[in-house]
Amino acid sequence: MSEHRRKPPQSQEGGRAAARRGQSGSSSGRRAAPRGATGSPSDSYGSGFYGPGGEEPSSGGRADVRRAAQRSTGGRRRAAEPAGGRRGGPSGPPGRGGGRPAPGKKRLIDYPRAGKYGWQRWVPSWKLVTGLFVAFMGSLVAVAGVGYAVVDIPKVDETAEAQNNVYYWADGSQMVATGGETNRQIIGLSQIPEAMRWAVISQENKTFYDDSGIDPKGIARAVFNMARGGQTQGGSTITQQYVKNAMLNDQSQTISRKFKEIFVSIKVGAEQDKDDIIEGYLNSAYYGRNAYGIQAAARAYFDKDAIDLNEGECAFLAATLKGATYYDPAGARSIDPTGATPEANSKRALNQMQDTLDKMVEYEHLDAATRAKYTQLPKWKNPRSNTQLSGQVGYLVDLANSYVITNGKETGITQDKLQQGGYSIYTTFDKNKVKQLTTAVSKVQKANIKPEERPEDTHVQFGGASVNPATGAIEAIYGGEDATKHFTNNADQTGAQVGSTFKPFVLAAAMTWGVRDKDLGSSQAQDERTIVSPKSLFSGKNKLKIKEYDGRIWKNEKGEEWLQTNDGQADYGSPPNYKIDLREAMRESVNSAFVQLGMDVGLDKVKEAATSAGVKESSLTGAGFPSFSIGISDPSAIRMAGSYATFAASGKQRDPYSVQKVTSQEGVIYTHKTETKQGFTSAVADNVTDVLKTVVEKGTGTAAQLPGREVAGKTGTTDGNKSAWFVGYTPQLSTAITMFRYDDDETKKNRTFLEMFGTGGQKKIHGASFPAEIWHDYMAEAMKNLPKKSFPEPVAIGEVVNEDPLPSPSPSVSESEEETSPSPSPSPSETETEPSPSPSDTCNSFFGCQDDAGGVNGGGDNGGTGEASPSPSPSDTEGDSKGNGNGGNFFGGSSG
Repeated sequence: MSEHRRKPPQSQEGGRAAARRGQSGSSSGRRAAPRGATGSPSDSYGSGFYGPGGEEPSSGGRADVRRAAQRSTGGRRRAAEPAGGRRGGPSGPPGRGGGRPAPGKKRLIDYPRAGKYGWQRWVPSWKLVTGLFVAFMGSLVAVAGVGYAVVDIPKVDETAEAQNNVYYWADGSQMVATGGETNRQIIGLSQIPEAMRWAVISQENKTFYDDSGIDPKGIARAVFNMARGGQTQGGSTITQQYVKNAMLNDQSQTISRKFKEIFVSIKVGAEQDKDDIIEGYLNSAYYGRNAYGIQAAARAYFDKDAIDLNEGECAFLAATLKGATYYDPAGARSIDPTGATPEANSKRALNQMQDTLDKMVEYEHLDAATRAKYTQLPKWKNPRSNTQLSGQVGYLVDLANSYVITNGKETGITQDKLQQGGYSIYTTFDKNKVKQLTTAVSKVQKANIKPEERPEDTHVQFGGASVNPATGAIEAIYGGEDATKHFTNNADQTGAQVGSTFKPFVLAAAMTWGVRDKDLGSSQAQDERTIVSPKSLFSGKNKLKIKEYDGRIWKNEKGEEWLQTNDGQADYGSPPNYKIDLREAMRESVNSAFVQLGMDVGLDKVKEAATSAGVKESSLTGAGFPSFSIGISDPSAIRMAGSYATFAASGKQRDPYSVQKVTSQEGVIYTHKTETKQGFTSAVADNVTDVLKTVVEKGTGTAAQLPGREVAGKTGTTDGNKSAWFVGYTPQLSTAITMFRYDDDETKKNRTFLEMFGTGGQKKIHGASFPAEIWHDYMAEAMKNLPKKSFPEPVAIGEVVNEDPLPSPSPSVSESEEETSPSPSPSPSETETEPSPSPSDTCNSFFGCQDDAGGVNGGGDNGGTGEASPSPSPSDTEGDSKGNGNGGNFFGGSSG
């Protein structure tokens, strides 16, 4: 090898000659073609040509090949290419690695990949993937560093106080300013029970004292949801929630705000003491009932200072932090009438409270013996810590808030936004009318209701509402004695049945659709109807056997017949048929006539008439039973006033509303637009009004007369004397007054409406007594400065229908029984001559009590004559304790 290295290299010519010899050698047959010419893989190691006589190639040939290779890869000089034998020569195929083009300039990111073909070009190399990942993580670190550096820790005492919401009367004067700071009292950590701290930590963030202030999984989930356009998840840790509460000036649901919250949370977690964070969180969190901070919450729910809260109360308040709408045991029907009932909320709150206590034990923050003391909800109260909301103002604010929230699509205001404040809410409430209504109720209450003297006077409550027929505006309400003492708004959802104040809807249905033809089949009878005149005759007989429209005796699913009673067991009209016209039947509130009229018209049409007037369908119950026509449903006072306003407006129906306008720093964001529907024709509505005028002029409603003014109205008293009503109107104002007894102690189970026999020193309460008296006193003042107007003259309508003009010549067995069998026992609520039902009586909520002859006595007065019962007995029909939301259902089921 050393000798070969010392030999001088061959010249270029010699190399070409050698190549030619190599080519010619193949033809002499002395040797096979050179491997360089054949493309053998081993050619890359040889010269590609042979010496004379077939000798092995000389060392000069090898050097020449190396120089040629250097020239092909960019050497200093480039000679002519040999004829063949070199790697990649033109006269032969490439050797190992030959044939590739000379590589160009290298790219920063080799993608698609050079030198790869097909799908392999698009598969990134591991170097590329690793590089991009490192670059991405580096960018995140850089962004996080910048974000951490630029954010500041917000000052809670400057930013966590919600703005006021300002409420205005209808005349534009300010009613009240209330919002975050008016119901927040900042207290130190030493004044917060240790149990409260551990309750919140155990339930929401058990690693609070150890974490960095953020939950990466929760953050990723929230960012992902926001990126998809969904709802944010909120701060997962206590620190994040504290920061969110301290950034109320920006509650937008955006990724940028979420990142800001994250960076602030990290900084707060790193720079602030954990005790300061938990103190700030408990002082800034919202617990419901307009209570911000633990001190306000302790007062709102338990009327005590925070330091005095026990472990059970602390666990309960921790539950309300998840959303007081669904965890306040008092319920929030004004916001969600079906999902936020007191019963449902109490169950949720108890389950959450028990779970929190269990976790406190599990994490060793509470001993098992102490935990065992708290298995039920603590005894909570209904006070409001904001004294500005006392009296009727609290009810008015609640009603307005409910309207704004439940009409969120139009107002653009959610519950959270309303709690943050900054809105000016212009209501429809007339300051003077609210005061006058309160005065009228207080006058009657103080003069007659004396619970310290009579047990029958305990738990007596009143409610009322006034609606403008021309607009639907709610001008006044009476929600109860005091919004800081009595939580339920009696103008809205009480569950009190309306009794005979429902009868005008039956009359309106009869004059709109008419009674069905008795001689036709059911399908034809729906089309062949006779419009009813107020002069039409129906039986006023007590214990009337109610029939289907075609004359068949009505029976329930048990085969029981219906015997409809009248108030005081009185018969109306002359024997033998006891016929009276509908005007007289309305004037004297005769149940039997209107129950039969409802059956002849069809209870489906009666229901349609009620909803056409403005009653919410959700409040209508028992529409398949005869007693539906005499008021077993439970609309609110607001809705009853609104539906009678439809009659006052000659059939034009307008939903009641409580907010005229809402403004914010952005300007006017909502203005109410009254929508008018034609509930009834003017002929129907004006004839109903004309009939109801006689009730006030010389019927059961004479106590409501206003000298010099035309008044139309109707009394109502329900089965078992558990509620009494008067609903009446002038052309300018419609007002409903209700009275009932109801134990509103939320701690008691199975609470029911109570009888009012003996209440106020009267043997029996009727709509003609205290409710009509309150209505009169209020309306006399409310109408004082309004011009005197008359109702429109009604046009003649319908035909005189005579229900069963002659007795049947051959009575059926059941009819004979009615005349010959012993008088059936009346329902307990209507017993006027017997102290108690007979032993064979069977009772239920819709049918009254079955008598010995197999009949069922219909429910009681529902209007009444004012006659008292000498020996009342307990009612067979319990009032429905649930609220129906109809007063506020024009606000989505709740308030209006």
